[in-house]
Amino acid sequence: MSNNPLLHLLHVDALTPRGWAKDAWIAIAEGRIQKIVSPCEALPPLEGEVLTLPGWVASPGWIELQINGAFGVDFAEEPQRMWEIAARLPEFGLTAFLPTLVTSPLEAFRQAMKVWKAGPPPGWQGAIPLGLHFEGPFLNPKKKGAHNPKFLLQPNPDLVADWDSANGVRLVTLAPELPGAFELAQSLHRRGITLAIGHSHATFEEALAAFEQGFSYVTHLYNGMTPLEYRAPGLVGAILTHPEITVSLIADGVHVHPAMLKLAYQTRTPDQVVLVTDAMSALGMPPGRYPLGGGQEVFVDERSARLKDGTLAGSILKPVDALRNMMEYCHASLESVLPCLTSTPARVLGLANKGRLEVGADADLTLLDPQGNLGMTIVGGKVVYRA
Repeated sequence: MSNNPLLHLLHVDALTPRGWAKDAWIAIAEGRIQKIVSPCEALPPLEGEVLTLPGWVASPGWIELQINGAFGVDFAEEPQRMWEIAARLPEFGLTAFLPTLVTSPLEAFRQAMKVWKAGPPPGWQGAIPLGLHFEGPFLNPKKKGAHNPKFLLQPNPDLVADWDSANGVRLVTLAPELPGAFELAQSLHRRGITLAIGHSHATFEEALAAFEQGFSYVTHLYNGMTPLEYRAPGLVGAILTHPEITVSLIADGVHVHPAMLKLAYQTRTPDQVVLVTDAMSALGMPPGRYPLGGGQEVFVDERSARLKDGTLAGSILKPVDALRNMMEYCHASLESVLPCLTSTPARVLGLANKGRLEVGADADLTLLDPQGNLGMTIVGGKVVYRA
């Protein structure tokens, strides 16, 4: 008897790489999508679990590349609880993610690598940690944002000799203008790590040089970087005029004005835009005080998370709200924006079997009910969350 039995979804509208499959039948077995048939007619006898969901939308599973914690836990402060939080992230529609550590003592990064490499506890299920995103500590103090300046470091490859894909490090955000940054970036790039520009005071010219050095991704465009000015385009100007660079956006309406989100979206296709939450430990919790990496404390209300001095410190944004906001701000359709949560983050990490709803792909799906609310999350062919 298989421990991953057959699962059939009937009468769903599925977003595939070839467009909508309306009123479709999706057959799932052994963790992969076996068949997609539209319209549903002349079906064979169905074994296993059958879910009939007329009017529901089946999206490829949502992938989050920047989340600092949730449910009261910060990944940098308590990396040992990574799998515990991962088990609950399907409540937000996430099927896979990068636990993100902000600037902290180097021991926190080492501990996170050990926890990831050790794997999940027996019987675990949830959103899959695809690896780790280290947002720091090689950031520019002039654009530190909520990062604790006490733990910021100058780039030094000797300090991070164990940062590699085998230990789970998939994405590193750093400031390319810092002395030694290019040497460090080249070392990380050779180890298969994606390089992201972020928390940077780079000029327009320094940004162009970084693109040449292999920086292909931008951590939360607009936030923590030199702004766009008409005589000094800065880092933002360099990014907006190079549509081949993939950017992440925090679409909560607080971090970035809706008009600027629309501008970024218009400068490139959805294949070069990733929606991230940059959510912190207060995600899924009531307003109050919560931990942030680097031994800090964050004050959270209904809309935002801030340090005591008012500095924005991550968000409490849910992926479904990021999706709705981008559709509203950019006057875009659901099918236009969904790649920003699915195929684009998968491409950033070089994942061929995730982020796409097609035969042979991993059976990770996020389902929206007829009202557009999160209704169900499926990981590896198993229903891990039902609203």
